[in-house]
Amino acid sequence: MHVLDYLVLVAYFGVMLRIGQLAMRRVKAQEDYFLGGRSFGKVIQAFAAFGAGTGSSDPVNTARTSFTSGMSGIWSTMSWLFVTPFYWITAVWYRRMRHLTLGDWFVERYESKRMGAAYTAFGILFYMVYGSMLFSAIGKVAAPLLGDSVSIGDSVISLEYILVPIIAVIVVLYGAFGGLMAAYWTDVLQGICIILLSVLLVPFGLQALVERFGDPTSQGILDGFAIMHEQLPVSMFTLIGSANASDFPIHRIVAVTVISLIGIVVQPHFIATGGGSAKSESDARIGLVSGNLAKRFCTIGWALTALIVLTLFADNPEVVADPDKAWGVASRELLMPGLSGLMLACLLAALMSSVDCYMLVSSGLLIRNVYLPFINSNASEKQCLNLARVTGAIVVIGAVVFSWSMMDVFQQLQLTWIVPVLFAAPFWVGMYWRRATTTAAWVTIAFTASVFFIIPWILPYALPSLKGSERFSQATHLVTTTITREATPADVRRRQSEIATWDSQIASLTLSGSAEERARTLGQLGARPEALGLGEMMQQVHRTGGRAVYWSAGVKPVDSLQLREVSRTTTGQSDVLTQAYVGPMQGEGNFNLDFLIYDLLGVDLKAKSDSMLATMELPPKIIAPFLVMIVVSLLTRRNSRDVLDRYYVKMKTPVIPEPEEDARVLAMALQNPSHSEKRKLFPGTDFEFCRPGLKDILGFVGTFVLCFAIIGLAVWVASIGA
Repeated sequence: MHVLDYLVLVAYFGVMLRIGQLAMRRVKAQEDYFLGGRSFGKVIQAFAAFGAGTGSSDPVNTARTSFTSGMSGIWSTMSWLFVTPFYWITAVWYRRMRHLTLGDWFVERYESKRMGAAYTAFGILFYMVYGSMLFSAIGKVAAPLLGDSVSIGDSVISLEYILVPIIAVIVVLYGAFGGLMAAYWTDVLQGICIILLSVLLVPFGLQALVERFGDPTSQGILDGFAIMHEQLPVSMFTLIGSANASDFPIHRIVAVTVISLIGIVVQPHFIATGGGSAKSESDARIGLVSGNLAKRFCTIGWALTALIVLTLFADNPEVVADPDKAWGVASRELLMPGLSGLMLACLLAALMSSVDCYMLVSSGLLIRNVYLPFINSNASEKQCLNLARVTGAIVVIGAVVFSWSMMDVFQQLQLTWIVPVLFAAPFWVGMYWRRATTTAAWVTIAFTASVFFIIPWILPYALPSLKGSERFSQATHLVTTTITREATPADVRRRQSEIATWDSQIASLTLSGSAEERARTLGQLGARPEALGLGEMMQQVHRTGGRAVYWSAGVKPVDSLQLREVSRTTTGQSDVLTQAYVGPMQGEGNFNLDFLIYDLLGVDLKAKSDSMLATMELPPKIIAPFLVMIVVSLLTRRNSRDVLDRYYVKMKTPVIPEPEEDARVLAMALQNPSHSEKRKLFPGTDFEFCRPGLKDILGFVGTFVLCFAIIGLAVWVASIGA
């Protein structure tokens, strides 16, 4: 990086710290620190939702999956698209709760301070995992820009392991200074940076395409779109991936959307960015929906950037070896001095706008749901604020440790889909069903934690024989799909890169290593790739399968690996060979307990594709907790009628922006709980669904229309120049 790039970074950090210092003067009480005094309008709420929902991992994940799967990789981030219309409904919940944390909601609804403490533990763990993904993404981008490694004494350390804690210190400092007020003010600036980040590489990339593959004297920058279509196969521009060759076929998109909807409502920051910090219910709704729709538009820019990177760097060994670095390599190769620093600052903005919010929400949970109820109930506002500034750093430190231990952005993303199911069923059922009980909530939390997290980890140690069990050490069939087609320019360049890599590895073997090591490496390398000419018929080979059904870390053969043919089908220019592993296998990692359900139902799991098997992991995690919650609620004693009346009356009483007037109206509504019965969709029952108004219906349907418009825009962008 150039000196200009470092100056840009220093200026950015200086502005962030100054904003935190200014905001600190306005923080007088817990509500100021954790929710900004509930004083934010539509614009600030929109930037807050956009900033908290858009992390540094989003462009990196989109670039990574689009580099490997084409335009269909957009769904690694766009899977939240059809969750957005539901935000029009949920934003009202968080404002009407009138709480400082979601832990307060669990305490009120289930009459249990201990449940608030349990939710606090969940929230901190979740943000450590989620934050680690954001820090890892920054490391993956910054490393190509600053250098992949540094030498400290005799040790060579990968640069991302040094950058992550430095960035964490900056986040802690300005977030601790000014609380949510500082976070939201910086979100405005950071939101502008994120939008800039989404389009910054596109014009430089299109121009580079024209200069490298076209004629700069007669072609303009927009001709870069046509060059992409000339260089890449048609499959790279389809929005829905195939079941055998993509991470996101249609069935997985649907499953991820459903589990995202179920889990997003219990993510702790939604009490703030989801509407709780807004002046009014309208501000909460418009801010949350518009902020998240802005992110969906940005996702299209990230995917387009990835296609440009794929076209330009299809033969780049660094990106081919680690697609997570696609964004960083593109920034290094395409941007001029000063702009590389701006790109890194924009990614830092994406990280900091998310992590500062998570840090504040976690400190709020610790103060409100652990410290005050269990340690010091008489603590002053000043004591609580001082402690909050210290404890907020816990989640950042934990995120750094998780990032160091698992520097894989996509793997971390998939983990964040699953963790929220711990509290999802008690929240959804308790929100709409008066019959939901405290006992049922505890049983559901214990069941979910045990079946999906604790037992899968313990079982291999308690029953080591499971690892070698023929029934449980099976792997999916290996499916080799061979498509015969004409070689594109990108194919030719990739093959040349493969040949150069093979030659360099062979050359290094002759210089070092024992004869045994050389023989083993030669076996792994295989034969030298053959040169490929443009337009020459080539075979594109894609292998999937071989994935362990029951083991998180896979299976390995006890002896030599053998395969037998199961089937072979040829259709047109496509040949699909299906093979099964033969011989004893050994399982490794955690045991996927939920797959026993499919086994008992007689489902042939070995015949499923990788994407289908990944999809099948989700339904048990979605359905089972709700069944447990409902059944146990019906078998256990109801909660206190007075507490339930107060809660549901409050949730049906619209918020008035003036706190004194809102308190007066709420007190009047609580004096006559039966009055709110008229607002129920099913009066006289235990179901607490409110009758939707015209604004509810129009907002919900209108947002769905906008979601389809975004898909249409993505399809149009993919077709430019075709």
